[in-house]
Amino acid sequence: MPFNVLVAVCLAYVFLLFLVAFVAERRAQRGRLRFLHRPIVYTLSLSIYCTAWTFYGAVGYAARSGLEFVTIYLGPTLVFVGWWWILRKLVRIGRAQRVTSIADLISSRYGKSNLLGVIVTLMSVATSAPYIALQLQSVTLSFGVFAADTPEGWALPDQGSTALWIAAGLTLFTILFGTRNLDANERHHGVVMAIALEAVVKLVALLAVGVFVVWGIAHGPLDVLARTDASPIADWDLKPGRFAGLIFVSAAAILTLPRMFQVLVVENVDERHLATASWAFPGYLMLMSLFVMPIAVIGLEVMPAGSNPDLFVLTLPLSQGQGNLALLAFLGGFSSATSMVIVAAIALATMVSNHIVTPLWLALGSQRGKEMGDIRGLVLMSRRLSIAVVLGMGYGYYSMSGGSAALASIGLIAFVGAAQVLPALLGGMFWRGATRMGAVAALLTGFAVWLYTLFLPSFGESGLISAQVMAAGPFDIGWLRPQALFGIDALDPLLHALFWSLLFNTISFMVFSTASFPGPMERLQGVAFVNIFEQTPGARSWLRGQAEAEDLLSMAQRILGAEEAQRFFQAQAAGQGKEGFLPDPTPDFLARLERQLAGSVGAATAHAMISQLTGGSSVSVQDLIAVAGEAAEIKEYSAQLEAKSEELARTARALRDANEKLTSLSVQKDAFLGQISHELRTPMTSIRAFSEILMEPDLPDAMRSQYAEIIHEEARRLTRLLDDLLDLSVLENRKVQLNVGVANLHDLLNRAVQSASNTRPERSFRVERDFPSEHMPVFTDTDRLVQVFINLISNSRKYCDNERAVLRIEVKKRGQKVQIDFIDNGSGIPKASQALIFEKFSRLTDTSRAGGAGLGLAICREIMANLGGKIDYVPGQGGAAFRVTLPLRRREMEEAAKASA
Repeated sequence: MPFNVLVAVCLAYVFLLFLVAFVAERRAQRGRLRFLHRPIVYTLSLSIYCTAWTFYGAVGYAARSGLEFVTIYLGPTLVFVGWWWILRKLVRIGRAQRVTSIADLISSRYGKSNLLGVIVTLMSVATSAPYIALQLQSVTLSFGVFAADTPEGWALPDQGSTALWIAAGLTLFTILFGTRNLDANERHHGVVMAIALEAVVKLVALLAVGVFVVWGIAHGPLDVLARTDASPIADWDLKPGRFAGLIFVSAAAILTLPRMFQVLVVENVDERHLATASWAFPGYLMLMSLFVMPIAVIGLEVMPAGSNPDLFVLTLPLSQGQGNLALLAFLGGFSSATSMVIVAAIALATMVSNHIVTPLWLALGSQRGKEMGDIRGLVLMSRRLSIAVVLGMGYGYYSMSGGSAALASIGLIAFVGAAQVLPALLGGMFWRGATRMGAVAALLTGFAVWLYTLFLPSFGESGLISAQVMAAGPFDIGWLRPQALFGIDALDPLLHALFWSLLFNTISFMVFSTASFPGPMERLQGVAFVNIFEQTPGARSWLRGQAEAEDLLSMAQRILGAEEAQRFFQAQAAGQGKEGFLPDPTPDFLARLERQLAGSVGAATAHAMISQLTGGSSVSVQDLIAVAGEAAEIKEYSAQLEAKSEELARTARALRDANEKLTSLSVQKDAFLGQISHELRTPMTSIRAFSEILMEPDLPDAMRSQYAEIIHEEARRLTRLLDDLLDLSVLENRKVQLNVGVANLHDLLNRAVQSASNTRPERSFRVERDFPSEHMPVFTDTDRLVQVFINLISNSRKYCDNERAVLRIEVKKRGQKVQIDFIDNGSGIPKASQALIFEKFSRLTDTSRAGGAGLGLAICREIMANLGGKIDYVPGQGGAAFRVTLPLRRREMEEAAKASA
C-alpha cells in the first residue's frame, strides 16, 4: 500500500476523532448528556487499558512466552469480577471528595497534604514515560512496516523522526480536547467519546485479523489447535511465581495507573455504571485476547525467521496480500496507542497543575487569594505545557532506550512503578490508622527501589547504570547489585523488582504509620474514607473564619468561572434563606465551597486557598467525636441536634436580616417622607411665589418671560416626581399595560446609550460592548426595557468614581433567556447597602440633597417583574455590576410575570 495513502487515511481518522470529540463537547455544553452518560460509553472508555501493548505486544508476548500473555488480561478481570466492592468504594470516595486524579485522592486522604500530591505526581510522570515510549514505538514500527517497500520520496527520514511527528500530533490533539476549559467536575466528554469510538475500532480490527488467520490462512479452530501442538509455543514452561506476580501487577495497574484512575473514577458520572462494567469490561478483554494465540502460532509458522512477532497483526495480512485488512489492523493499533497517550497526558497534566504549579503560584504571596485576576488561565496553560512535557519525556525515553524488541517488557516496567501507590491507596481506604508520614515513607521507599532495580537498568548497558555496577554492585558490594539484591539472583528482573519494592514499601507504610499519630484533619479524612458508605454528605471541617463572602466569590470566579461560581453562590444563599449572591460564610458553606473548588484544582490546593482567606481551619467537636468512633447512638443524636441547631441558626439569621432590613427601611422611609415633602414643597413654593410676581401689572416683559419659564420647569419637575410615584404604584399592583413586540436587543441598547448620554455629558465615559453578541430578537415591551437600561447606564455615569470611567455591557444567551450585565470599573456598592438598593425608600447618596427620590432602581425591579425577568446586583466584579435577565419568548415572559405577581 502506498505510504501517502496510509498517511491520508491516518489524517482522515484523526479528523473523525476530532469531529466525534467536538460533537460530544457541544452536546455536553448544551446539557444533552443522555447518550454520553450511558454505561456502555463508560465501559468502552475503560478500554484504554488495552493499549498498543495488548494490541501488538500481546501477540509478541505469546510468541515468546506462551500462555503467560493471559496474565495481562486475568489481573483486570479478577479486579472487576472479584474486587468490584473495592472499585465501588474507590468511585464513591472519588465522587464524595471530588478528586481530580490519583494524586489528589492520596493527598486528600492524608490530611489534604500537598507534599503527598507532589510525590505521587512525580512518581506517576516517571512511571508513565516508559509506557508512552511504548506507544510511540508501536506506532513507529507499524509505520515502518508499510514504508518498508516505499520509494524514498514518501518514506519518513527515520524512526526517530516518525516518533517525533507522532508525539507532536498527539500533543496537539490532547491540548485541543483535553484542556479546552476548566470543568468543575474535571470530565472530558469529548475525549471520552473519542476513546469509546477507538475502543470499537481496535476491537473490530483485532477480531477481523483473528477471523482471517483462523479461517483464511488456517482451516478452522481444529487446524489451529493442531498447529499449536507443533509450534515452539507448546514447549512453554509455566513458572508459577512469575505467573502470579504478573497477575498481581496487572490487577494493581487497574487501580493505580493515572489513566485508568482518570476513566474509572474521575470520568465516572454514575456509580451504577460499575455494575455494567463488572461483566462488560471482562467480556471486552476476553474478546481482545480471543485470537492472540492463533495469530502468534500462525505468524511463527508463516512469517520468515527473525520476523518481529510484535507486528504479526500487521505483517500476516500483508504477507497474504490483504492490504485493506492490514490497514484496518494499523488503525486498530493506532487507536490503541493514541487513546492511552491522550488520557495519560490529561491525567498527568491535571496532577502537575493542581499539585505543583498552582501551589507554587499560591506560595508567591499569602494575599494571592484576595487579588483580582483569573487563575483559570494559569491552570489551563500549565496543563497544556505539562502535556507537551509529558509526551516529550516519553519521546526522550524512547530515544535514550533505543526501543525494545519486546513491547510487553516496557509496559511491565511502568506497571511495577505504578504499583508503588497501592499500599498507600488501599491502606488509606481500609485502615483509619494510616498516616501521612507512613504514606510518604512508603512512596519514597518503593519508588527508590523501583528506580534502582528496574527503571534505570531498562536503559541498557549504555544507560544510567554502568555494566560494572550491574555486574558487581556499587563500590563492588555484591549484595547491592540492582537485579540481585541481598544476593538473591534466582528471580527474573521484573519479579525481583516487584518483590523488593513492594516489600520495603509496605513495611515502611506499616512502621511509620504505627509510629506516628495523625492530626485532626487526617483523622477526619480517615473516617470519611474508611466509612464512606456510612457518611452523610457535607462533613464540616471549617470553623467560621474572617473571610468575607464577596472575597470568596471573587476567588471562586477565578477558578470556576464567573457563571459557575455565581450560580453556586446564589444557590447556597437561597439555601440559607437569603437573596442575592452572598451566603453567610458558615462552616457548612465553606466545606461545600472547598469541595466545589477541589473539582478544578484538587483538594489540597482548594483547602490552601480557602485557608488563606479564612485565616486557617479547625475541626469541630462533632468531627472529633466522629474521629474517636463513638457509639452510633451518640453520633445519630449529635446529628439530630446539629440539624436542629442549623435550622434554628438559619431562622435566626433570617430574622436578624429581616430586622436589620426593616430598621434600615424605617430610617429610609423617614428620610423619604422628608425628601418627598421637600421635593413637593420646593416646586410648589416656587410656582406660587413666581405666579404672584407675574400678577404685578408693571412687570417688564423680559422678567415675565423668565419667571414663566421657571414656573414651567418647576411644574415639569413636580410632574416627573408624581409620575414616578404613580408609575411605581401601577407596576407594584401589576396593572400596567404592556405594549409587547419583537425588537433587536442591539437596537434597544443603542437607544439606551444615546438617551443616557445627557447625564453628565461633560464627563469622560466609555461604554464597551460586543456588538455581535447583542444581535438577537427579544419579545418584550421595548419602551419599558429601554427605561431600565437608561437608568442603569445613567447611574454608572453619575456614580462611577473611577477617573477614567468605563461601563462594560455583556450579553449572553442562557437557554430561553438572555442575560445582560452592566459592569463599571468603580469601587462598587458597599456590602451593607447591597440589600437595600432596590427598595423604594433607598438612596445611597446624601438624602438631604435635592435630586431624585431614590425610586429609579425600585421602578426597574418592578418593570422587570412585569416583563417576566429580574434585575440583580452581582457582587465581586470589581465595580458596580447589575444583571438584567429577560425571557426571549412571550410564553415564558407571561408565565414568569404571573409567578412573580
